[in-house]
Amino acid sequence: MYVLYLLLRLLALLPLRVLHGIGSGLGRLLLWRRGRMVRNTAANLRIARPQLDGAGQEALLREVMIESGRSVSEIVKVWGAGAERALELVREVRGAALLDAALDAGKGVIIAAPHLGCWELLNYWLCRRTPMAILYRPPRIAAIEGLLRKVRGALAPEQVRADGAGVRILYKRLAAGGTVGILPDQKPRAGEGQFAPFFGREALTMVLLPRLAARTGATVLFAFAERLPRGTGYRIHLLPAPPGLADADLGIACRALNQGVQNCVELAFAQYQWQYKRYSADGLISPYDR
Repeated sequence: MYVLYLLLRLLALLPLRVLHGIGSGLGRLLLWRRGRMVRNTAANLRIARPQLDGAGQEALLREVMIESGRSVSEIVKVWGAGAERALELVREVRGAALLDAALDAGKGVIIAAPHLGCWELLNYWLCRRTPMAILYRPPRIAAIEGLLRKVRGALAPEQVRADGAGVRILYKRLAAGGTVGILPDQKPRAGEGQFAPFFGREALTMVLLPRLAARTGATVLFAFAERLPRGTGYRIHLLPAPPGLADADLGIACRALNQGVQNCVELAFAQYQWQYKRYSADGLISPYDR
């Protein structure tokens, strides 16, 4: 782990625009190879942008793959430079007043952060503003978890495992007026979610976040860190939750949850993690290669 940490520190000396250039090359290479990730991405884009013809789909796919490559290469800067140095790359914040008001209300805050833009930088920014717990699944390689704790330093969120005990911790933190972060587009296991439309097609959607909001009365805000052009930095966005997200009817609540994710994605469409198989749930014909 020490060698990897040292390598990150050294590579972080490169300008962000150079790292994004390397990531762009990686994205083009993946596109050229046409592996499973690219095919899954193309399938999702056909669902989300059905109005585009073949040439339009291919152009969008190229843009998305370039942004996917940048999302990998920029981690070198975000992790290797350290949290405080990485936060110097934040050029603008939109919606900060929403977070201030939610924190002042003292009823708890749920940050719904989709797989969009640079979510690791978003974690730093949020943890500078308020202590936060995030729901996560441990990485497959145990050493990576130790590396994450080291690079995040003082701005590391409390990591709560995605199990029954972890969920109880989230309830307690919100009841005490604290802040928690959840990936709202994380696909639940079969039988543990609710079907709701996502870009016009039914997708299995988590019910945990709506239930947390309904039972605690916490304010839900959607947030992401948008990657700015030419390696110039990032823009933080905070958006209000759509009406109905805390509705007792989970069908209404999950529809609102997915709409909140869509509202974020439409602000930086190509920066979404489109390779994620949101639509491969039981009971639906999978749009992906078998």
